[in-house]
Amino acid sequence: MAVTASDAWPMPGQRRRSRQRKDEIRRVADRFAPEAGRWEVLFETRDEPEWREHIRRLRASDTQIDWSAARMDTLCGRLMQPTTYRLSLFVRDKAPDPGKYSSGN
Repeated sequence: MAVTASDAWPMPGQRRRSRQRKDEIRRVADRFAPEAGRWEVLFETRDEPEWREHIRRLRASDTQIDWSAARMDTLCGRLMQPTTYRLSLFVRDKAPDPGKYSSGN
């Protein structure tokens, strides 16, 4: 079986797009790293329509929420527990006060 040019080399621009995806993954991982903050649960329920309605109302009324830092989880319960729907928001830790631990007089 012969190797063709399309098998040997990536498509034009493919390497750049791959690098951009990897950079974006790194940025997101750094933004939501455990040492950067914590996830706080805003709302949790076992009723899916109630969960969807709550999210809809928040999106319409609360302009302070950074939706790029929100996480919507569906925790599948299977037989032992019912399914739970959870809305969490990433809260950044406050930067430590630089003068607090200084060794001065």
